Amino acid sequence: MTMVRIGIDLGGTKTEIIALDAQGSQLLRRRVASPQGDYAATLDMIATLVREAEAQLGARASVGIGTPGAISPASGLLRNSNSTWLNGRPLLHDLVHRLGREVRIENDANCFALSEAVDGAGAGCRVVFGVILGTGVGGGIVVDGRLLSGPNRIAGEWGHNPLPWPLREERPGAACYCGRSGCIETFLSGPGLARDHFAVTGVLLDPPEIVEAAAGGELCSLASVERYEQRLARALAHVINILDPDAIVLGGGLSRVDRWYQTVPRLWGEWVFCDRVDTPLLRNAHGDSSGVRGAAWLG
Repeated sequence: MTMVRIGIDLGGTKTEIIALDAQGSQLLRRRVASPQGDYAATLDMIATLVREAEAQLGARASVGIGTPGAISPASGLLRNSNSTWLNGRPLLHDLVHRLGREVRIENDANCFALSEAVDGAGAGCRVVFGVILGTGVGGGIVVDGRLLSGPNRIAGEWGHNPLPWPLREERPGAACYCGRSGCIETFLSGPGLARDHFAVTGVLLDPPEIVEAAAGGELCSLASVERYEQRLARALAHVINILDPDAIVLGGGLSRVDRWYQTVPRLWGEWVFCDRVDTPLLRNAHGDSSGVRGAAWLG
């Protein structure tokens, strides 16, 4: 029987299920609305999606789930999810009971990194650092095709380290929801780019508008984009100094900016502790599908 892997991307507004065969070919895909604010209904939805998918495919599958937040190794409860009705709940325990099998849950950045390492932009690389640049900033580490979580389940969470080598005007940095100031996320997230542009120009634009204006030669927007990519170069140089990955793959909305892939590798050598940097900076291969595909590979 063909090995079937089911992945579920459990989001705040929508939930997506995918089934992959052993080679990563898509067998099934479906998207439904998430039952917001209702924990019991969330469990019911996941169980129904898995049951219906297995009936359609005629096979019992492994199950992996990607969602913002992580299971606390101390309590076994979900924490830090923006789907707040899941926080403090024994999501993993309850799903194992409902589905009658092992279930793996990881945050969306880890699922992205795993997807791109297994059969995406980082395929064939031994160590892959996957980066999410979107509403927040996240990361995941994959070594030899296996996700590195760590004993605290925070491996790759570079977004809540301070921006390295800060300039005088970057101190102390904006307040972060984690309770600290000057986190990488406050500079490199989409809202961080918009806030920086507004602070300098007094003009409120969203990130795609800033990038488009910069490409058209508007000088203030170009300056904002150049500040962003210089900060991204410093932040990734820090990662290279610690992890020295074989590849760095960008995901999230801001990964669609073409210029990062040329400019950032030209810049980061100033801070990498080496005479030459051979690390490739890669655009993701699976786009918005990486999260749900990575969840499937968890199994």
